[in-house]
Amino acid sequence: MIGISAVRVSLVCGLLLTLAHGQEARPANAAAVAEVAAGQRAEALASWWGFDPADATASLQAAIDSGVPKLTVDQVGAPWTVRPIKLASNQEIVFAAGVEVRAKEGEFKGTNDSLFTAANRENIVLRGYGATLRMRRADYDNPELYKKAEWRHCLAIRSCTNVQVLGLTLAESGGDGIYLGTATRGVTNKDIVIRDVVCDRNYRQGISVITAENLLIANTIMRGTGGTAPQAGIDFEPNHPGERLVNVVMRDCLSEDNNGCGYVLYLRPLNATSEPISVRFENCRAANNRGSAFALTTGDSPELAVDGTVEIVGGTFASPKPAVLNVSKPANRSLLTLTDCTLVAGEAPPIAFASGQHSDQPVGGVTFANCILVDPVARTPMIYIDRGGGVPLAGIGGTLVLERDGERVPVELTKERLAEWLPVTAMRAIPRVSLAGKSFRPLGEPTPAQCAFGHAWLRRTGAYLLHAQAGDEVSLGLRHAQVGRYQGNPAPVVVTGPDGAAVQQGEIPFQGEGTITFRAPASGVYRVAVDARQNRMALIASTHPACLAGEGGPVRLIHSAGDYYFHVPAGTREFAVRVAGEGMGEAVRAELLDSAGAVVQEADDVVQTHQFEILRETPPAAGEVWCLRLSRPATIAWEDHAVDLRGIPPLLAPSPEAILVPAE
Repeated sequence: MIGISAVRVSLVCGLLLTLAHGQEARPANAAAVAEVAAGQRAEALASWWGFDPADATASLQAAIDSGVPKLTVDQVGAPWTVRPIKLASNQEIVFAAGVEVRAKEGEFKGTNDSLFTAANRENIVLRGYGATLRMRRADYDNPELYKKAEWRHCLAIRSCTNVQVLGLTLAESGGDGIYLGTATRGVTNKDIVIRDVVCDRNYRQGISVITAENLLIANTIMRGTGGTAPQAGIDFEPNHPGERLVNVVMRDCLSEDNNGCGYVLYLRPLNATSEPISVRFENCRAANNRGSAFALTTGDSPELAVDGTVEIVGGTFASPKPAVLNVSKPANRSLLTLTDCTLVAGEAPPIAFASGQHSDQPVGGVTFANCILVDPVARTPMIYIDRGGGVPLAGIGGTLVLERDGERVPVELTKERLAEWLPVTAMRAIPRVSLAGKSFRPLGEPTPAQCAFGHAWLRRTGAYLLHAQAGDEVSLGLRHAQVGRYQGNPAPVVVTGPDGAAVQQGEIPFQGEGTITFRAPASGVYRVAVDARQNRMALIASTHPACLAGEGGPVRLIHSAGDYYFHVPAGTREFAVRVAGEGMGEAVRAELLDSAGAVVQEADDVVQTHQFEILRETPPAAGEVWCLRLSRPATIAWEDHAVDLRGIPPLLAPSPEAILVPAE
């Protein structure tokens, strides 16, 4: 009777499991597993280690960990539902046609949890024609269920060598379809092949390439990316100068229907010390992406920009709204050539060049060879967004074939033609005033309300200078807010004293508020550095006068309407206030008010740098307080903008009383 009861219990449990999951669990094949362990089999089926339709993690991980040279994830009549899986070296995994490996619902709570991860591994083949690796993108975007993150990838390859990914569809991740990054700092991915792959509806990118050498991506589709920026089909974006993009080839690939750009090379983290890049695109296509079809950005100067080559050969690149080709880099670094390709314009001029806000060297370095530019609109085919202010263009040449209404006209890109198409705004060269080694004092005796600077939202990083007397108790209230859908972490705040030594440090929670307090050890100016990364920060309360500091560059702001006061020292004959939007799609309105409160100059829909210049035959005998008033532009989107003071101390205050002026 005992044996009959056990059988009945087993049958009932099996029936309940089948009813609950639509597929009966399979027991392990102990004999076959033993033969694999003994080295008697070079090939195996994953189901030999068993299968549980509710959670097949243990079986699949054990099959991979067995070390069998060739493992087939076989069709078992239901998805392989798993938690994060780690890959092994020296193994080929074949996902049978129709197989789906699916992320388990309610799991992947860690912000770096990926469906499959290979870290410091070698000699891996993932073959899956007709198979899918699928996550649960909508779940990860729900803040009630998951901590915000952008690194829950379908496949993360980190510091690996000799990896092939063939035929798979990688869908609906909480990050990228495929991520090529590092597990060990300084160890790049080498000899990687991605072929016949589809990256579909992923959260951040179809593919992200952080570092790679000898990378081939062929016949691959990247589509439907949407969730968190950059939302590109593919983004080449190193994190450190020591990372590499060497001998990288994309061939016969398609990037379409992404919320960002089609192909992005964002190379600012690399610099002149980095290994020169070599990236080539052969017969690739971009269609119906919301951003540019192709975007290349490096550092603003030769010292900050990586060298090397980027080649586009053949293919068709179309953008329905923004520029098809968007380039922001020094003319003599990371040279770009386009040969025998077609650019199809939409609403915007098809080719855009831009200088960065810190640019001081010519922008360009692009050669066109027999490229067809299809533009139905009779307009100049190139535009220049001069955010640096008076930065020239150089190194742009070759031939374009302009096509309109079926008629083609070859145009040689001579200096005269480019000067006509891309005029550079002439600006008086007024240098910045350095704050280094200078001492300041408050102009007045402001109340705490007059010291608060809540309308000034610093974008990413910035610094405040404040003045305190020895022994003062200083209290600063800061608010850390989100920009768009960027993920966030607590933002560090570091306070240094008049002697440069650290006085206090702390963190402001993401989408929250916090207070930094300290006792001033000496009288003088204290520097408060904040880092909101991709997000924004505001000084909402202060016991002491504090000014935004433009230390060697513009003050970067976002959605920061209001009045910004600054000091014009006695004897100042000329000075300038520069304002700028952020590229073609983000602008700002600005008014310059003199010491009497009268508007003396104004500009609206400012996209590229606009300079308010003040030149006086008779300089003022006493210092003056002027004001810059920022507001929403009339017709262009309002988001990021910047302010750059020239010829006067680059300090912006929330009120006249809170201004810091040079100490006598």
